[in-house]
Amino acid sequence: MAKDLVIGIDIGGQTTKCGIVDARGTILSQTVIRSDNHTEVEPYVAELAAALNHIIAEAGAEDRIRGIGVGAPNGNYYTGTIEFAPNLTWGGQQKIEFAKMLSEAVGGIPVSLTNDANAAAMGEMTYGAARGMKNFIMITLGTGVGSGIVINGEVVYGHDGFAGELGHTCAVRHNGRSCNCGKNGCLEAYASAIGVARTAREWLEMSDEPSVLRSLDRISSKDVYEAARDGDALAKRVFDFTGRILGEKFADFIEFSAPEAIVLFGGLARAKEFLTEPILKAMNENVLPLWRGKVQLVYSQLKESDAAILGASALAWEL
Repeated sequence: MAKDLVIGIDIGGQTTKCGIVDARGTILSQTVIRSDNHTEVEPYVAELAAALNHIIAEAGAEDRIRGIGVGAPNGNYYTGTIEFAPNLTWGGQQKIEFAKMLSEAVGGIPVSLTNDANAAAMGEMTYGAARGMKNFIMITLGTGVGSGIVINGEVVYGHDGFAGELGHTCAVRHNGRSCNCGKNGCLEAYASAIGVARTAREWLEMSDEPSVLRSLDRISSKDVYEAARDGDALAKRVFDFTGRILGEKFADFIEFSAPEAIVLFGGLARAKEFLTEPILKAMNENVLPLWRGKVQLVYSQLKESDAAILGASALAWEL
């Protein structure tokens, strides 16, 4: 039987999305499992393998899977390893032979792995907002801040497979927040979903300003978004602050790679009505005049699950 299908897997800090994809980019069957239910990688891989076997059976795809592509935080395209991934409960301070482990768990199907943001960039370049673009930067705004850099139609991996960790460039140089990576002041500590919630909590503690967020025991970025949408002044200022930090860093990113566009993807990008204006204002105020007003800011045209699944699946066609 022809090996005419592949599997794409997107591993996020909270959930893992999996899908079976055909050559036209149609997702035939998909499922989601929790990424954060385990503190050790072995039981996570076992649960993931069981989920894959289920959707393979559901799609009637036994003996048709050519390969598996995986997008994961700190995933190394060259080695198939996940290395020191702070946002994965089972990642931690270790190097995991993930592609090898998963391949063995699913009966020897070959597995290729890359950074999750690189996978999302590939999906967007093939099927979404970056279709036809050869030079763009993908920014994923989720549990963390990921990035995939595409130059001349190729994802940039660098000499060691880890190029493009723009979420861990410094956004606040002095007295910056601690980041899960161990550094201080990282963009991720401010512009991720966790960072937005942290900003809101800090501002509530620093003032007596009325806000609907004060009534909540735990504040998430979704809570901040819903409050802003309902007109809460503090919540709206949180997004203005976040957008300005993103725009300032985007100006830096533009100056090293001159992209046609910056594409935003992920859960936090849903707050685009509050982020777009401050991002563009700060970006154009801080970039050199020759790029001012030239670089597009666009949002993913694909469903959040589809972009990463399709992007990761593209790796598997090369196996």
